[in-house]
Amino acid sequence: MQLDFKRGDFPDGFLFGTATSAYQIEGASFGGAGLCQWDIFAQTPGNVVRGENGAVACDHYHRWEADLDLVRDAGLDSYRFSTSWARVMPDGKTVNPEGLDFYDRLVDGMLERGIKPMATLYHWEMPAALQDLGGWRNRDVADWFADFTTHVMTRIGDRMHTVAPVNEPWCVAWLSHFMGHHAPGLRDIRAATRAMHHVLLAHGKSTQAMRALGMTGLGAVMNHEYAQPVDDTEEAARLARIYDGIYNRWFLGGVFRKEYPADIIEHLGPHMPHGWQDDFDTIAQPLDWVGINYYTRKLIGPDGSDLFPYLEEREGPLEKTAMDWEIYPDGLHHFIHHTGQYTDLPIYITENGLASYDRVEDGRVMDAQRIRYLNSHVAAVKRAMDEGANVAGYTIWSLLDNYEWALGYDKRFGLVHVDFDSLERTPKQSWHALKTALAH
Repeated sequence: MQLDFKRGDFPDGFLFGTATSAYQIEGASFGGAGLCQWDIFAQTPGNVVRGENGAVACDHYHRWEADLDLVRDAGLDSYRFSTSWARVMPDGKTVNPEGLDFYDRLVDGMLERGIKPMATLYHWEMPAALQDLGGWRNRDVADWFADFTTHVMTRIGDRMHTVAPVNEPWCVAWLSHFMGHHAPGLRDIRAATRAMHHVLLAHGKSTQAMRALGMTGLGAVMNHEYAQPVDDTEEAARLARIYDGIYNRWFLGGVFRKEYPADIIEHLGPHMPHGWQDDFDTIAQPLDWVGINYYTRKLIGPDGSDLFPYLEEREGPLEKTAMDWEIYPDGLHHFIHHTGQYTDLPIYITENGLASYDRVEDGRVMDAQRIRYLNSHVAAVKRAMDEGANVAGYTIWSLLDNYEWALGYDKRFGLVHVDFDSLERTPKQSWHALKTALAH
């Protein structure tokens, strides 16, 4: 089974890439990394499937050279990786030379293989010592993060193709502080509201720190979910708008319009930190590109409560992934144009992919659903480009099967299968299909 698209269908310079994150693949027990909030979260029964953590993960810390060979051999142009705050600054204050040395080697390894480095500074690895001080609830986090940014990018910033300060601010703030599904596992509207603001303030201060180093190629990565009313009632439409406001409009509005959605501030305003309106000049630093992470849509209806946000998420009727996420490529097409209403900057699709039920049989992994998913979503990108959208690249999540956060090691998003006992890598059918598509 092959992919329907090929490299020649896209303009010269369009980047095809793949992505990972540090805690999900590196092995947090190696190289002097300190405890992060995910290590602590996983130690509490009921938070993570089987109590699994990222102590070993895919052992990318020791196997990075072979993993980068897989990126190169697939014909991919770029590799979106993240740096671990807890590896670089184990106590949140003191720099660990081994951590910086690792990322130095990793970046040089990319360049030696002709791979463009696309860095994300924070993919959810708050050092536990800083979480003890309030983490994203504490306004000082923006300065802590700027300090971390300076240490990392003083070492590797001269070789970056792109850098984004934070991966998926909605997950950092709302999913983790209101819904409680990710570390630190809070269910607190005031904590979530402050995290929603402070994560953008940290984004702005991190961007300022990199500009002070003379860096370019700086962007913001937002995750989006397409929200549709569950039925044709006015109430469902209102609730879908609230969901869209929290998930999608809040972060784009802060970064590109110096404002938060009025319909959401109506509810979250009483919980905002003092003087939040004065922070937008810092939040809305000039950028060079914007990233879209997209996976699915949700149908939104009432939850029957009188507590904000008053809504319930439901899955639609279409084919599902192993995450039970509905496959809805039109949502990606929508968000490309939606983002274009906020900025005319180049857009990168910085994450798109699926978890499927993958097994090695006779030395092969046949993941036909992933190939169909890539076909439909790349077609949605191409359609938006044909309509005039300024899309500069498409990045597949993920290179490797990895630690899928609270779901442990069950959900396989990789182009490459990982046996979590032997750590053996087996490129899947989708990897081979991609190699063929990108050669033409």
